Amino acid sequence: MARGLFPRAWMSKSYYHFQVRLSHVRVKYLFLTWLAVFVGSWVIYVQYSSYTELCRGRECQNNICDQYRKGVIDGSACSSLCEKGSLYFGRCLSSKPNNQVYTGSWGDVDGVIKCQLNDVLHYELGEELEPRKESALFDKPTRGTSVEKFKEMVSSHLKAKVGEQANLSSLVSLILTVADGNKDGRVSLPEAKSAWALLQLNEVLLAVVLQDREHTPKLLGFCGDLYVVERVPYTPLYGLSLPWPLELWVPAGFRRSMDQWFTPSWPRKAKISIGLLELVEDVFHGPFGSFLMCDMRPGSFGYTDRHDLRLVDGRLVVPEEAFGSAMRLQRCREDGDCVYGVDCRTSCDRAEGHCTPRVSQPNLARACGALKDYLLRGAPAHLRDELEKQLYSCMALRGSAQHMEMEHSLILNNLKTLLWKQISHTKDS
Repeated sequence: MARGLFPRAWMSKSYYHFQVRLSHVRVKYLFLTWLAVFVGSWVIYVQYSSYTELCRGRECQNNICDQYRKGVIDGSACSSLCEKGSLYFGRCLSSKPNNQVYTGSWGDVDGVIKCQLNDVLHYELGEELEPRKESALFDKPTRGTSVEKFKEMVSSHLKAKVGEQANLSSLVSLILTVADGNKDGRVSLPEAKSAWALLQLNEVLLAVVLQDREHTPKLLGFCGDLYVVERVPYTPLYGLSLPWPLELWVPAGFRRSMDQWFTPSWPRKAKISIGLLELVEDVFHGPFGSFLMCDMRPGSFGYTDRHDLRLVDGRLVVPEEAFGSAMRLQRCREDGDCVYGVDCRTSCDRAEGHCTPRVSQPNLARACGALKDYLLRGAPAHLRDELEKQLYSCMALRGSAQHMEMEHSLILNNLKTLLWKQISHTKDS
């Protein structure tokens, strides 16, 4: 009888332990489920909060259309945006609340809509491009201002931006042509107010200056300080856009290597790189002065279906004259205080306590630094050593060098020739 009770007791004990273990598994499962729901809810909440803070396109449209209906502003995109409803806001691309960026469609044309949300007329140099709030937006020119007086205003503003030039009057005429949104041969006061607001934005000035070049998106239209440019199909130049929670966990070194995996074939990369070198050439002593490209990150560039490079974010492309004037006023204690945007650096004159006006590295040196890993990965074996040598020579350029302009032209031409020889016989050319 004792033998019969023993197995029964053992089975009862085993069953009890199984139930306890099952209870622990259930508790653990419930805890993990709760944790997953909590973390997921938190991520969704943060993403939503971030989206609502960054993406304020409706507010931007309402502000612009309110000013248009009051007759304060006018432009080539106003009627489509505010009356016909043929200019649509699409996906939000904004990275800062005061700079609204959206994909958009305007009839049959795909574009990118950009809009400012600050009551501001003057944008000063600074890492965050924070505006100086001096006066209400769209308050200039005032009623009663003649066309000649407006020309003088534009000329004075451009002189401060790009410097005194023999062809400054040509640039003023170009601005007035763009300002005439309805192409009736005259610039009305609402059109002049829109043009004046847009002139404060470096990206718009660059689009006008380089409107005949192929590496900057075309300015399609405007209304107030909202403007539409053509859309570039492939952005960024290389790499992958990851959700921000993943960005926090991916090591920087691994991310740089991973970015190089998501690139076109090498001949196509060579063609895109030639486009960047040509853009550098366009802004270096161009017809209306020199510009500094102060953000060479891959997100600032994209390319078309034919692998032609396009600048997609020109907010940190600034006239060299304006850059030098602003840097002279910048107080500093060390060289690290003399930085604009991501890439434009000068040195600190410690005796004076101000930054020097001349950029340490020209655009070309910084462009070669951005292209080095991009071009060397997958490069043909017979080309790699010579390409690496030329890229490092390019990266060694200094803005203060005695014969910098001559070296700049020589290195630029050598690099373009080297790359073009490799692809001129291929279909990618």
